[in-house]
Amino acid sequence: MGTSRGQRLMPTLLMTALMTLSFVSVSSAEQASSKTNAVADESQAAVRYGWGTPLSISDEFDYTGPVNPVKWAVPSGDEGGTAGCWPGHGGNGRRCAKNSTVADGIMTMRGEANGDTGWLRQKLDRQYGRWEIRSRSRNVGTSGELYHVLHLIWPTSGKRLQDGEYDWVEYSNPDAQCLQAFLHYPKSPSDKKERRESCPVDMTQWHNFAFEWTSAGLAGYVDGVQWFRLSGGANADRGDIQAMPSGHLNIQLDNFTGDSGLRPAVFEVDWVRVYD
Repeated sequence: MGTSRGQRLMPTLLMTALMTLSFVSVSSAEQASSKTNAVADESQAAVRYGWGTPLSISDEFDYTGPVNPVKWAVPSGDEGGTAGCWPGHGGNGRRCAKNSTVADGIMTMRGEANGDTGWLRQKLDRQYGRWEIRSRSRNVGTSGELYHVLHLIWPTSGKRLQDGEYDWVEYSNPDAQCLQAFLHYPKSPSDKKERRESCPVDMTQWHNFAFEWTSAGLAGYVDGVQWFRLSGGANADRGDIQAMPSGHLNIQLDNFTGDSGLRPAVFEVDWVRVYD
């Protein structure tokens, strides 16, 4: 018995629909995998070196609105009459809670022309650990003084000359394509420190920046590749560089220059992962 043209088309249409559904499912899974460690992505130091499962303090920024208050502290004063603002770095401008928000899976920190900018402190103090952050930044204004991007470990005591400070990602102009680190020794009244630089690194593009702090020393990684390692160094004017008693992660977009005339900038973070 013959079949009509419509009957012949039905299996073809069904197969096409199934293939389309399969493609959508795979694409969705691939998109979701970019937010996990399940993929063997050796551009992550944690994957390449087997750091294990991220701790619960980690943040994938898979929500919308202010940052998660369980995981992050934000400015809480009322500097200039604005709730959630306090004085900026060195008294320059203001650090404000309003300048760090989450949407579309990304935490965005905004530096404004008037000197208002963001600041976050992770609510985990510890000695030793591993941190990895996927981030990028860009200038969005055409002129003005530059904001200053930082991932750092700040001492719990707040006394960096006594306990040290680890600025393991630091740069001013993302267009200059140079990454710097300033690792400050503890027990150093004269603020002895080590400076490291890696160029070129295009800061306007996504990179995985990692920091490892153990009893043996400090190490920094970009996209899974080590770019500095330091250990020891104690003398009459400083302790061993890894000997900070306790510290926590800060994410900062700092204003070094004043209350106006800054070049607007954004600092974006895809995820923050913390490991033992």
